[in-house]
Amino acid sequence: MDLLSCDALTLGAMIRRGEVRAADAAAAAIRAAKEDPYNAYITIDEAGAMEQAHLVDERLKKGEGLSPLAGVPIAVKDNILIKGLKNTCASRMMKDYVAPYDAAVVEHLRSAGMVIIGKSNLDEFAMGSTNTTSCFGKVLNPFDVQRVPGGSSGGSAAAVAGRLVPLSLGTDTGGSVRQPSAMCGIVGLKPTYGSISRYGVVAHASSLDQVGLMARTAADVKALLHLVCTKDDRDSTSVGLQDHGHRSVKGLTIGIPKAYFEDGVDEDVRTGALKGAEQMERLGAKLVEIHMATLKYAMPTYYAISASEASSNMARFDGVRYGSRAENYENLNELYAASRGEGFGRVVRQRLLLGSYALKGENYEEIFLRAAKVRTVIKREFDEVLSKCDIVLTPTSPITALKFGEDREGPLDIFTASVSLCGLPGLSIPCGFDRNGLPIGMQFIGRAFEDDLLLDAAMEYQSVTEHHKAAPMGRCSHEV
Repeated sequence: MDLLSCDALTLGAMIRRGEVRAADAAAAAIRAAKEDPYNAYITIDEAGAMEQAHLVDERLKKGEGLSPLAGVPIAVKDNILIKGLKNTCASRMMKDYVAPYDAAVVEHLRSAGMVIIGKSNLDEFAMGSTNTTSCFGKVLNPFDVQRVPGGSSGGSAAAVAGRLVPLSLGTDTGGSVRQPSAMCGIVGLKPTYGSISRYGVVAHASSLDQVGLMARTAADVKALLHLVCTKDDRDSTSVGLQDHGHRSVKGLTIGIPKAYFEDGVDEDVRTGALKGAEQMERLGAKLVEIHMATLKYAMPTYYAISASEASSNMARFDGVRYGSRAENYENLNELYAASRGEGFGRVVRQRLLLGSYALKGENYEEIFLRAAKVRTVIKREFDEVLSKCDIVLTPTSPITALKFGEDREGPLDIFTASVSLCGLPGLSIPCGFDRNGLPIGMQFIGRAFEDDLLLDAAMEYQSVTEHHKAAPMGRCSHEV
């Protein structure tokens, strides 16, 4: 039996019933990680994974009640701290850094009995949309290894799509969970800002960053969400998750913003997302066309704010406090410049320069402060729309996965960044395939802390569709 083809809840139930040992599931995931054809992993924790799996099996023998996901393997993005393992952020700057403590979300995984297989690859310091800037090499899309998996959580997405693990954690700043989920044909949730503690997550842009969850089904994502969402006093932005109970698709109002389906959107993507909307209508939802005028402001606002916050957060990586230190320098300024020049890749350097420029003197009011004001305008528009609609439905990405080296005019995260700016929950789910057999994702956007509503709607959608069940051709089987 190929355990890694099972969804997480099914595998967890098999483990609790004693049909499969947690150690067998862990061994299968470790073999898959070692044979990883997508470069999805940076670090594999074989000893730690097997120790946790044996502990789960022992607890089951004693008759202890365990979580629905106990014993299920999971991958964790390599910017989320796991005590005793390297936390590289896919950067030369951090390649030798060993985490001294567990992130809050990792504490929850351990408490629930989940088995962490290793750390997944990413764009350097989570800055990128293609997962090609890692110092450990690019990640390959399981549906076509000549194409990008999306980023920055491309390793986490590829691990789930390629059946290396049933679940993974990523981080989403402007779409870094949802966009690779769309390109790899899986489910990816950016929860409401503050619902999951950021304690122990390397900061990129603090007012935007959120731990995200990835799986092949919305039901698996929902189960994982409720394991990791609790208020944490170590994170001042943490508020936990409010459970609003189950709601059926029937009777929901779903807004379709015309601006998100116009120029710049691939025809197959537009068709796939609209067919997804029609399926929601057949399930009982009411579709309404809505007007949203702020889309064109999302990307400049996002880059001004995220780059500025990144430049502030990453000042600590200077070769003295954190990060690798250059060998050749004559004074302190040269040490900083050489260490950061050698340690950071081109994309990171560009964003830090942009952020430093935006925060400098007279530029602060003209760039950063103006972006903060526009952010408020974008948030007000979403609040107004969501006062009339339960869900806003859009494509997740304007295109499917690019070939490596292929140029594309316009940003890939244009439909996801505004959701992050507003702190709202955003969910990407598979809704079809383009003419090349590449996955298409559609995005559900909801009101703050109504993450469950998005997941419940997605679960109903997946109960009558098959898109999420498609497996990449040529994947390895890991049977027991």
